[in-house]
Formats: sequence, C-alpha cells, structure tokens
Amino acid sequence: MRYKLFGKGTGLRVSEVALGAGMFGTKWGYGADPEESRRMFDMYVEAGGNFIDTADGYQLGQSEELLGDFLPGHRDDLVVATKFTLGADPAGGLLRVGNSRVNMMRSVEASLRRLKTDRIDLLWVHMADGVTSTEELIRGLDDLVRSGKVLYVGLSDFPAWRVARAATIAELRGWAPLIGLQVEYSLVERTPDRELLPMAKALGLGTVGWSPLGGGLLSGKYRRGEEGRATSFARLIHTESDEVKTAAVDALLAVADEAGVSPAVAAVAWVRARGVIPILGPRTADQLRDNLGVVGFDLSADQVARLDAASAISLGFPHDLLAEEGQRQRLNGGIPDQVETLSTPIA
Repeated sequence: MRYKLFGKGTGLRVSEVALGAGMFGTKWGYGADPEESRRMFDMYVEAGGNFIDTADGYQLGQSEELLGDFLPGHRDDLVVATKFTLGADPAGGLLRVGNSRVNMMRSVEASLRRLKTDRIDLLWVHMADGVTSTEELIRGLDDLVRSGKVLYVGLSDFPAWRVARAATIAELRGWAPLIGLQVEYSLVERTPDRELLPMAKALGLGTVGWSPLGGGLLSGKYRRGEEGRATSFARLIHTESDEVKTAAVDALLAVADEAGVSPAVAAVAWVRARGVIPILGPRTADQLRDNLGVVGFDLSADQVARLDAASAISLGFPHDLLAEEGQRQRLNGGIPDQVETLSTPIA
C-alpha cells in the first residue's frame, strides 16, 4: 500500500485507496451483516489501508456502530472520516437534518457515541442543504476543530463556487481550513472535470471519489447478467444510457483484458491515476479482495490516455471556448509555442 499527504500543508498521511463503509450494515435492506463487515474491515487493514469513510446516515447509523465495534486495537493507526447532514433517522425532524449549527453539533456528538471514539479525524459536510449560510457552516466547523472533537474538515457533494467561497472565508478569518473535497468520480461520471477538480487542484484540496465503479457498472457484471445494486438496491448506479458510457465500458474491458486485471481494478486504477483517491464501496469480502488488486498495480500512460479519450465529456462554456486553438493563440499574442502555459490552473 502506498500513502500520500491529504490536503495542502496538513501532514495527514492516508492510503492510496479508502474503504467506504456504506455497506456495513443491513438497515437499508441491502448491505453486509456484521460478520461480513468485520471481514472486510480486517482485510483492508491487513492490506495496509488506513483511510475509512462512513457517514451518520449510512445504514441509518449502523455503519458507524459497526465501525465502533471494530476500531479497538486499531484506532490510532486509522484515519476515520464521517459525515453529517442527512442524519441517522430520516424521520427525525427538522432540527436533525441539514447543515445548521444545531444539527452539526448534535450529529457529531451522536457519531462519537456510535464510533466509540473521542475524536473524528476528518468530518465531511455531506452535502449542501440549500439553506445554511457558508459563514455559519465554516464557523461551526472551526469550533469543532478548536474543541478537539474534530481534527480536519472537508466538503462533500457541494458546488465548486461554494467550496471556493468556504475555503476563502476560512483562510481570511483564520478558521480551520478546508483540507478536502469529496465527489462522485468514475469513467462514467466525469462532470467534476469541469469545475470541481480544477478548483481542488488550485486550492490544494485532497480529493476522494465515491462510486469509482459507477454503482457496479464498471465491474462488467451487468453485461454478464449478474445482480448488484442495479437489481437489488436501485440507488447510486449508472447504466449504459448513452454512447459515451458504452464506449467507456468497452474501452475499460479491453484495457483490463490487456493488463490481465479485472475491470474493477482497471476502473479504480484510472481514478487514482487522475489524482483522486478512490473510495472502495464493497458489499462482500470477495468484492473487496478483487478491488484491492489495485494495490501495486498501475495502468500505463497509454492505457490511461485511451480510457480518458473513450470517457471524455464536453467541458462546456467557457472551457471549450478557451481551449480553441485560435483563441489560445490570440491569448498568447499569436505565439503558438506559449499556449501550454494556459493549461495550468491559476489559484
């Protein structure tokens, strides 16, 4: 297992793949029982993984509860990340959901109890609620960091402009900095390439990607007629709904066969090659065992380029306009050999 620093200037070292614990538990009606969850936890730790991602709402709180049972003996060797916004009880009432300070503080205390720990290493705001101001959100996160109950903070599933604004406010006011961004990212979900990933690179945010297999589509199992989330869970999945997704799956299967690895390993390796830490989200130990084949494996530059090309999407305005050759030359005063400097993100 290889490790990397997460977030500009933090010194926080995390493994090259994270373990998503969303399938730890069965309260959604789909997931892994405690014994299978324990097998996955042990397998990941034994492989050298140290970055575990969960949320208060995963399996209605059962994911955090199971992790709390598994952590003794490992706690100081793991980076435990959890999220708040949606709550462990979807029918809990107005004050138990959202990004407000009320829900933030209550959720963190509840997560600490379920995880049976004294601190959360990385607290993600799960998603924007469309109501709470950026100032309230960032100030609340700063208070949690100052209290020692949370060590680092990040935003998940937020629009780029809100992440940039939050990072800037925290920096200017000397509050706890945002260190990370979490997005959905895979060969069949590349829209973060438009704004989110360039922003994260410019601001020095560590980036993790959930659903690197597109809800199972990129494992190739649906083409084989197997069951999975598409048939049993019907949430957070992709289908071959357009020509680009079909081309991406075709290219992935070809590259995996050429490299002698499973399609899942090739898909996860591509996400990692793009500078994003993949979050593995297995439901069984067998799935995790296969996914961990990515440890020590890298796609060649040519294979990455082929997958890039097959899965590419239009970046839209203004990116397509600025990338036009004529426009780039005009911006460089008509000197073609200087255009490459324009591709470098400007913070």
